[in-house]
Amino acid sequence: MGDAVMRKITLLCFCLIFVAAHTALAHFGMVIPPTPPVTDKKESPLKLDIAFAHPMELQGMPMAEPKAFTVTHDGTTEDIKSLLKPATFLGNKAWTAAYAIKKPGVYQFAVEPQPYFEPAEDCFILHYTKTVVAAFGEEENWGQPLGLKTEIVPLTRPFGNYAGNVFQGQVLLDGKPVPGAEVEVESYNRGKGHTAPNEYYVTQVVKADQNGVFTYGVPWAGWWGFAALNTAEEKMNYEGEAKSVELGAVIWVNFAAPRIK
Repeated sequence: MGDAVMRKITLLCFCLIFVAAHTALAHFGMVIPPTPPVTDKKESPLKLDIAFAHPMELQGMPMAEPKAFTVTHDGTTEDIKSLLKPATFLGNKAWTAAYAIKKPGVYQFAVEPQPYFEPAEDCFILHYTKTVVAAFGEEENWGQPLGLKTEIVPLTRPFGNYAGNVFQGQVLLDGKPVPGAEVEVESYNRGKGHTAPNEYYVTQVVKADQNGVFTYGVPWAGWWGFAALNTAEEKMNYEGEAKSVELGAVIWVNFAAPRIK
């Protein structure tokens, strides 16, 4: 076999390895406001970016119009899907919304997307994604479940946290804890401030205990996504074939660095 043929085979193998590594990146639904707690009236309306991406690697994916977009405040859930506007996030189709926060309270924003078929994993991906925003000094009911198909209920207050803090959450599926749930964790690497030493560091992974509770120590400041993954009992049709559905419970939490005088 000639050297030229061997070089082509080597190059092909390298490309296949690269593609495999690329497609193995974790997927995250995203709901990101510009500021964590709202403390000034000038910060309202609150603009939220709603997207689907590989946040650490800053690789976006196209997102169809969400099936549902809600905000829960004072025990009342409001349908705010009409606020969604098309947008671009990391070079791909995404959504944005501006929500006017008029009074103190804790506001839980949640998105149910359309199922996304991922050829590399041969399955549908459906991530129920939320974030919690505190406003004007109020912080009651931040751990209230929303009753989503699957969700992470925070056990650590999901706002006003420093980088280096530990975050705890409980994984629920159909309202029940998921023992041993696998939780993927990634930083939204906005500004490209961090570079992973290699692919193993891009997505952190922790296991929940027998009560569905997981713990993660956040190493640096910024937005962090926690995605608990399960497989739905029902399958969905794709081009005449029944395909599995990955159910993701995602929560985004901001961790800040203290101001130094």
